[in-house]
Amino acid sequence: MEKAPCWTGSIAVVDLTKNEIKIEHQSPEFYRKYGGGSGMGMYYILKMLEKGADAFDPKNVITFFSGPLAGLPVSGCSRLTVNAKSPAGGAIGDSQVGGYIASSMKFAGFDGVVVIGKAERPVYIYLKDGQAEIRDAAKIWGTTTADAEEILKDELQDRKIQVMQCGLAGEKLVRFASIMNMANRAAGRTGLGAVMGSKHLKALVVSGKGKVGSADPREITKWGKWGVAFLPNNPDVSTVGEFGSAGLLSGQESTGTLPSYNFNEGTFVDWENLTGERMTETILTRRDTCYACAVRCKRVVETEFGGEKVLPEYGGPEYETIATLGTYCGIGDLKPIALANQLCNMYGLDTISCGATVAFAMECFKNGLITEKDTDGIKLEFGNADALIAMIKKIAHREGFGDVLAEGSERAAQKIGHNADEYLITCKGTEAPAHMPQAKKTLGLIYAVNPFGADHQSHEHDPVYESENTTELSTRRLAKLGLDHLQPAASMNDEKIRFSFITEKYYSALDSYNLCQYVFGPAWNIYSADETIALLQAATGWDVSVDEYLEVGERRLNMMRAFNQREGFTRANDTLPKKFFKPLEGAGPTAGVSLSAEELEGFKDSYYKVAEWDASTGNPTPEKLKALELDWIAF
Repeated sequence: MEKAPCWTGSIAVVDLTKNEIKIEHQSPEFYRKYGGGSGMGMYYILKMLEKGADAFDPKNVITFFSGPLAGLPVSGCSRLTVNAKSPAGGAIGDSQVGGYIASSMKFAGFDGVVVIGKAERPVYIYLKDGQAEIRDAAKIWGTTTADAEEILKDELQDRKIQVMQCGLAGEKLVRFASIMNMANRAAGRTGLGAVMGSKHLKALVVSGKGKVGSADPREITKWGKWGVAFLPNNPDVSTVGEFGSAGLLSGQESTGTLPSYNFNEGTFVDWENLTGERMTETILTRRDTCYACAVRCKRVVETEFGGEKVLPEYGGPEYETIATLGTYCGIGDLKPIALANQLCNMYGLDTISCGATVAFAMECFKNGLITEKDTDGIKLEFGNADALIAMIKKIAHREGFGDVLAEGSERAAQKIGHNADEYLITCKGTEAPAHMPQAKKTLGLIYAVNPFGADHQSHEHDPVYESENTTELSTRRLAKLGLDHLQPAASMNDEKIRFSFITEKYYSALDSYNLCQYVFGPAWNIYSADETIALLQAATGWDVSVDEYLEVGERRLNMMRAFNQREGFTRANDTLPKKFFKPLEGAGPTAGVSLSAEELEGFKDSYYKVAEWDASTGNPTPEKLKALELDWIAF
């Protein structure tokens, strides 16, 4: 098998302790087997990281990998995946980011970077035209993310560099620190910015003038143009382009699935002030995009709140951000939410975990578990936008009560005591995103079993497989994956669990091939399985099939579960917070709705059976690992 022309064939393996860089050249079989992204990242982590090492131990391995289509002129291909042991909950960490970093890494001559060890002083890794260096980062340590980018552009005399950096929050080891690209795009989940900070690794900087090849350039061009032409005919994706992911907010409100007041309610009284349409009418200045992408979903806003300006270089809030920094906290004004989003991007904080952690503290405050004496005089009340802004700053700097919340809500609950865990919305130490499993039961199952905690982009949500809610497009596309038995709304049964696992494999493959889930997917997106396979064949020259595609996704899932197994995770860790088992309050269609702990256990039995895992432990069996050619994993 020949190396696919879309890959550079070079992976930089960096040992910060030894101040050494080696360039590895893996076989074509390696590239085909693991796909890219977190598939390749998990290979290196399982090979190099010893069992039981702490997330902040220099032995932790952090990986950055692109995908086979990065750098080609097709929408939705410029994604990069970061993996490491997570400081949030000790399970595997996983996060994706868009922008231009993945394509630029390929132009610089590298498919990925693997980092171990800890530098004596702050450093950054510089990739350019096939060369890799470790450079001093003293000038940018302690700066805001936008300032760090400007300093690096001046130092390197290159305005086109792409920078992946941990902000101040990562330097301070905030356990939900993000990794920022362009100061406005975040690899946000699972605290991987703190892993960079623990290694004194401030940034990964890339620049290059290379080109990405393909086995069939004409086919790549054809399908790239096809996607652009199909976009206006797909209202789900075109709406995301026009109004950003915040265009989803009104639909969430109408179905009672807009998490509010720390997940106590599913509707929010001031929701109309927070929609993507309202943002477009008021504070939006322009739409930004990622490399070669026609969707242009990225928001850029300008406004001010409390005398502080919201600057365009820090982008604008997405749906998840509006919910977690807004409705979770009882705040119904886009201006403070935009400022809170800017602070998170400026300091390098995951907006989901940050907003959810503050909302958790607000519920603790409401119920008397903490007082102004604990919170440095801040009235941490639902609806208090000034308190939100003040607490984000304290979290990023680890000052006062912010130092408690910088540990994440689960550890903060342990410190607060008094049954504060009743107010948590965490799975495997990571705070839940703004999609409500009480109303989407397969979402509850996936939140529980997902290797890196609650994640809303790890499978297809219930409505697309429900006869009352799906569309003709989704029905036709899912049928090609063997999902042709639509189920009643709000149902949960073996067929729904099979649907969950098949689409989970599909989404897992997306995060290995590093394809954007707004553009690529099994049901409602621009490119279905048919076009995705055609693109992969045209890029690689390999006879990739749908079955192989799904196997790449299944392999990644099993590698992640095997990692967690090595770290002592079992079926008992596949659980949900107590709050999700309590009836929702408020009004709307989901008032009074809850999940059942007993039902969840039964759903897990069925899920493990479909996944061919050991039902008693929830972990892959030796036979399953062997079938996926993963029997090399050591326990």
